[in-house]
Amino acid sequence: MKSLRQHSDDELLQSYREGNNKAFEILLERYKTKVYTYIFLIVRNRELSEDIFQDTFIKAIATIQQGRYVESGRFLGWINRIAHNLIIDHYRREKNENTFSSDGLSYDLLNQINISEKSIEDILSNEQVLSDVTRLVDYLPLSQQEVVRMRFFEDMSFKEIAERTQVSINTALGRMRYALLNMRRIAAEKDVCLDIK
Repeated sequence: MKSLRQHSDDELLQSYREGNNKAFEILLERYKTKVYTYIFLIVRNRELSEDIFQDTFIKAIATIQQGRYVESGRFLGWINRIAHNLIIDHYRREKNENTFSSDGLSYDLLNQINISEKSIEDILSNEQVLSDVTRLVDYLPLSQQEVVRMRFFEDMSFKEIAERTQVSINTALGRMRYALLNMRRIAAEKDVCLDIK
C-alpha cells in the first residue's frame, strides 16, 4: 500500500473529504512554496503575502468541505485562482478606501503594484497581469487563444498543450510566441498599457 505522500492531489482531496486532515497537510506542504511565491511576486509585500496565503487556504478548505470543489487534476491552478481573486479583492477594497476623485475612471490594478519593467513574456508569465489583459485574448486567432488559455488559465505545460491540441511542442511554443507578439500589438492599438514602470 502506497504512503499518503505518494497519492495524487485528487486522492488526497478525497481522503481529506473523508476526514483525514493529514491528507490536506500533505497538499499544503506540496504547494505552499509555489502558492506563496505566486502571491509575493504580485503584491511584493511579505506581510500582505502571508495574510493572502492564509486566506487562500482557509477559503480552499471551506470550498472543499462544502463539497464545491470539482476534481480536475489541477489543484495548483485552482488554488492559485483563489489566491488571484483574493489579491484582486484586496486591491479593490484598498481602492475604495483611498478614493479621492469621482471622475469615473476605471481602476487600473496594474498601476497600483510596484513591479519592475519586464518583457512581455515575463509580464504574461505573471497571472496577475492576465486578469487585465484577458479581453485581449479574444482578439487572437483561435489556435493562439487556445494555447494562451491552456498555459495561463489551466497551468498546463507545453508538452501537455501539444498533446491536447495534437501538434508538436515547437508548434505550441510558436503559437504562444505569436500570441504574445499579437497581444502586444493589439494592446498598443487599443492603448492598453502592459508594462509597469
